[in-house]
Amino acid sequence: MPISLVLADDHPIILDGLEMLFRAEQDFQVLARCVNGEETIQAVRQHRPDILILDIRMPGKDGLAVLREVKKDSLPTRAVLLTVGLDEDDLLEAIRLGVRGVVLKEMAPQMLVQCVRKVHAGEQWLEKRSVGRALEKMLLREAGERQVAGVLTPRELEIVRMVAAGLRNKEIAESLSISEGTVKIHLHHIYEKLHLGGRLELALYAQERGLV
Repeated sequence: MPISLVLADDHPIILDGLEMLFRAEQDFQVLARCVNGEETIQAVRQHRPDILILDIRMPGKDGLAVLREVKKDSLPTRAVLLTVGLDEDDLLEAIRLGVRGVVLKEMAPQMLVQCVRKVHAGEQWLEKRSVGRALEKMLLREAGERQVAGVLTPRELEIVRMVAAGLRNKEIAESLSISEGTVKIHLHHIYEKLHLGGRLELALYAQERGLV
């Protein structure tokens, strides 16, 4: 059985190139090509391809919105991002939404072919230059969350994030619909549990662990 593909990019020239690339290989079948997010979601729902090759920057619904829909519908399609570049937050979100491969458009076309074959086989292909720092940031954040989750309550962790983001007690109280006095009590417990001397130490503690 050939590996079935849906191709999504808002540049027709890119789509033409992708289609030619995969049609030249024996083990691929291009089911649809899409130029915006809505078309892409419809094509994935209709064809349920093995692999979706997706540009993150598209008109209407962008690549992340497409990935959210695919995940919400529990579709079996695996996604590969083909992109000029990603900022760290978008990349982390894409990985959390199940992206299994990331390839930069500047790379040789055969790298994309290899990536798709590996992702279809159940492996990951995350191009190091594009994901290195972002993955480090994600792992640091998750390790930091695990570390403090064993000590703090969910509400206390929420307050730690707000303090690290620069919010004052009054703003925290308004955001959480509690009194300033309750915020102060929570902070007292947080300082004691983490053995910290005050607000500045808490903010630094959160930043060092990637909690912001």
